[in-house]
Amino acid sequence: MRWFEIALVVLTFATGLVWLLDRLLFARKRAERSGLIEEKEPLVVDYARAFFPVLAVVLVLRSFVAEPFRIPSSSMMPTLLIGDFILVNKFAYGLRLPINNRKFVEIGEPERGDVVVFRPPHRPDEDWIKRVIGLPGDTVAYRDNTVYVNGEPLRYRRLGEYQGRGRGADMSGASLMVEDLPGRPHQVLEVDQTPFMDPGDGEWTVPEGHYFVMGDNRDRSDDGRFWGTLPESQLRGKAFLVWMNIDSKAGGIGFDRIGNDIP
Repeated sequence: MRWFEIALVVLTFATGLVWLLDRLLFARKRAERSGLIEEKEPLVVDYARAFFPVLAVVLVLRSFVAEPFRIPSSSMMPTLLIGDFILVNKFAYGLRLPINNRKFVEIGEPERGDVVVFRPPHRPDEDWIKRVIGLPGDTVAYRDNTVYVNGEPLRYRRLGEYQGRGRGADMSGASLMVEDLPGRPHQVLEVDQTPFMDPGDGEWTVPEGHYFVMGDNRDRSDDGRFWGTLPESQLRGKAFLVWMNIDSKAGGIGFDRIGNDIP
């Protein structure tokens, strides 16, 4: 969606500039020429005056308050489903400029367990979503479907077999587990038999200014196990709410998803 962000900034700037220049330079001259007869504004000025306030409000809300995103893949199942539309808090981790994502106001930092939207270092034009597992200074390991944080294995509790729906139906039969991440227990999926898939086993030390992120669908997620740690500068915000779900293969709108918090 970076193209939309660029277009929104350009259109807001352009309409605002046209409106401002007309007010400062041309509106008074038109009034002087017209006398008692009202002279119409040029069409481009009329459109700029009408659209600039709307575009400016959308830009401010989207850049600094909350931004909508759509979940296109299964990497965060069962927490987020394919077809979920989510809202992302854009000020939780500091205010950032649109387009270049440069932080200009410090507010907070990610906590362990937060679900974050970011631009991965190897795909800087795409928005991805994962869960923060490792904080700066941590050592994170993943071996035999178990996450270790600073040498301590996380505890797991099996809930049973997962039953997928719609475009996520292929995950039916996976093991539904509760992963006891300190302070933020959450559900994850594990596929019991994946003989031809790289499980992403390894160990990583998280440097200052970086985070280690993983998807909740452990065997269907391209995450830090395969490309390393995430720089803080790539963060876009904290996901906090599902406001809509549309999956044609599940019958259309998933009303039971609307308004769900993101744990």
